[in-house]
Amino acid sequence: MIDSHCHFDFEVFDEERAATLSQCAEIGVDGIIVPGTHPKQWPPMLELVVAASTSACGLWAGIGCHPWWVADAAMEEEQESKLTEHRFKERLSHHLNHPRVVAVGECGLDGSRELSVHEQTPVFEWQLQLADEYRLPLIVHAHKAHNDVLRLLSRYNLPAGGVIHGFSGSLELAQQYWRLGFYLGVGGTITYERAQKTRRALAQMPLDSLLLETDAPDMPLSGFQGQPNSPLQLPRVAECLAALRAESLTQVQNQTRHNTCRLFALP
Repeated sequence: MIDSHCHFDFEVFDEERAATLSQCAEIGVDGIIVPGTHPKQWPPMLELVVAASTSACGLWAGIGCHPWWVADAAMEEEQESKLTEHRFKERLSHHLNHPRVVAVGECGLDGSRELSVHEQTPVFEWQLQLADEYRLPLIVHAHKAHNDVLRLLSRYNLPAGGVIHGFSGSLELAQQYWRLGFYLGVGGTITYERAQKTRRALAQMPLDSLLLETDAPDMPLSGFQGQPNSPLQLPRVAECLAALRAESLTQVQNQTRHNTCRLFALP
């Protein structure tokens, strides 16, 4: 299995990172995609990914700016919008030919933040443009902004598609993203009984459209609220998905792994 979305570079993992990688390999998690969140994070994250490249659980990276950090990233750059765009894209594209970089992102739109979706949109579009130019898949954060995200994804029609990470929503919404070439990231949300709409949607979508993820250290599973999440929880996500779909655990594990390798061009 591959954890298609885990912030494994976050400080909470520092003390037990090597042990966690070893334990991941022991339980069948042999890969982790580490998404980018902020320009300052990119260089140390890539150092971590390279250092772990020979471990039994390999790491790969996405390079992007999460909508929660758009305002912070903008403050570091020039004040004129054209210069900001040039500098941001220059910094991001500098890393996109790195051999362990397999995606642009995490990026997207979030309607729950103080910075409006309108203000977040330019930085999201710059990353859409780079994903198009470099023919890399996009890791998308979409929260309370699905109509805007769908509109932009339709406009750019990215050649390598991408994934809607931590998908939560209806079957109709899931189908709209899948028609645009975007996989659905399946995480801890499905372990909650109250998430009936999302559980029904992911039970009905083709298995070909799904990736497994933890979003660790966030998105704890039901029964583990208040604790940091971990890639070690990925088997539980797979078990829950298999039960919801009435499919074998082996089938879910194998197909979602194949989907992840296909999307991110992993060996």
